[in-house]
Amino acid sequence: MGLQIRDERQMKALTGLSQDQFDHLLPFFSALYETTQQKTYAEGVASGTRRRKPGGGSKGKLPTMAEKLQFVLYYYKTYPTFDVLGTHFDMARSKAHENLHKLSPILYDTLVHLDLMPYRELSTPAELKAALQGGDRLLIDATERAYHRSHDEAKQREHYSGKKQHTLKNTVMSLPNKVIAFLGRTFSGHNHDYSMLKQEFPPELDWFTGLHVHVDLGYLGVRSDYRGDQLDIPTKKPRKIQKNPNPQLSDAQKVAIRF
Repeated sequence: MGLQIRDERQMKALTGLSQDQFDHLLPFFSALYETTQQKTYAEGVASGTRRRKPGGGSKGKLPTMAEKLQFVLYYYKTYPTFDVLGTHFDMARSKAHENLHKLSPILYDTLVHLDLMPYRELSTPAELKAALQGGDRLLIDATERAYHRSHDEAKQREHYSGKKQHTLKNTVMSLPNKVIAFLGRTFSGHNHDYSMLKQEFPPELDWFTGLHVHVDLGYLGVRSDYRGDQLDIPTKKPRKIQKNPNPQLSDAQKVAIRF
């Protein structure tokens, strides 16, 4: 059955990519898929467990390469259960699970081949600058996602974010064109955004010298702890008090928030 995508907005909502980005990915994904199939076939012939050539037999529920790519992108964009995933693609949940684990490594290899996978660890400022692909502007933030609530009280405290949720968090560094250059390691929800940054990027190194870096108010202290001439952090809006019943930021302060 596949995804019934009607327009560009649905394309981005269901796969995370524009049609042009999808079309760019597809031939590389297809080539790696065929290479994987040929390797599996050769190994099967060598072991005596395979006689049918690649492509033989029924075509299954994902007959085209475009549908295979849509399938794996849809999963990672929306994270449905396997019951929901199978329903969307007219297959049993066990088959949805099987297809996902078959196609996920191929998607990963495709993104690595196209140099689209974010760095997971950066050891030196030189490696950070290399990850920026020649740019000098960087947006730093933390992403947070829900995590199941454990029955163990100690684990509950570890993952409680303080916002009535149990979560996991990662530091994300992205470029102005929205390409993610770095995805940090996973922390439990009680960790503060700024403490995560300092653990992965120790302030004693010149990480941000020569870069234009923008952070939000979760990174208070970045200007005093890190060296760099362009560490932008927005001004916090004043609290409403009797002498200032309608607090506002100045035009200059509002402009400084934009990246």
